[in-house]
Amino acid sequence: MKNNPYIYIFTAALVSYLIRVLPLTLIRKPIKNKFLRSFLFYIPYVTLAVMTFPAIINATQSPIAGIIALIVGIVFSYLGAGLFPVACICCFIVFITELFLV
Repeated sequence: MKNNPYIYIFTAALVSYLIRVLPLTLIRKPIKNKFLRSFLFYIPYVTLAVMTFPAIINATQSPIAGIIALIVGIVFSYLGAGLFPVACICCFIVFITELFLV
């Protein structure tokens, strides 16, 4: 049996299309359930966190450097530092940590 790549492409396109179109066609009224609204509100943040946190830890030569940079970044962002300063500080922390650990 020969694998036809067009079947895979068509199936992926159909599934992607249905995931986007079905909610628009089936849900006509506003969602009033507080739990469901809060669940839908936090989905993008959770998805971003699930993709970002493993990358932060695995992007360095040692996971310890990534974890230390993550903790320092959280502290500095909590104290009100912007995105660019936090990124620069985290890069510096990773550089220093890997310089002394590895």
